[in-house]
Amino acid sequence: MILRAFQEQDADIICKWITSEADLYRWSGDRFNRFPLSAADILENYAPQIEAGRFFPFCAEDADGRLIGHFIIRYPKADDNRTVRFGFVIVDPAYRGKGCGRNMLRLGIRFAQEHLHAERISLGVFTNNEPARRCYEALGFRAYSSGICKMPVGSWECTDMELFLQ
Repeated sequence: MILRAFQEQDADIICKWITSEADLYRWSGDRFNRFPLSAADILENYAPQIEAGRFFPFCAEDADGRLIGHFIIRYPKADDNRTVRFGFVIVDPAYRGKGCGRNMLRLGIRFAQEHLHAERISLGVFTNNEPARRCYEALGFRAYSSGICKMPVGSWECTDMELFLQ
């Protein structure tokens, strides 16, 4: 598996992985609020953040060059370069349950540590997304807070998790 920068044409493929409104909200929280999601929605959301220079979207490819995963790294606070946040984590449904998400995020952790010099990574996960929570825990993330998020599809509990880097 390799990690590479997100490219515009990736947005179409990522949209195909989101097959229900519940999937959309599990993936993006309240960031898009439109199902079905379009490539243009992703590109419009990402473009100004990429331009600001504190938002890094990535894709993972398998050995054959097939896109199998996506996530972003961003700085959540303008005055803090020590903490980064992972988000929009998704794996092609055909590759779920095979360790691909864990491998992809391991590469992301390495990037955050070696290139962004992060000391801490945070992320959020809904409690109705048990496979994702288990993946994050396997990587060493630990819960530090939780709360209820009101989504158009219902109220969901969200847990914030963190990983301290050495």
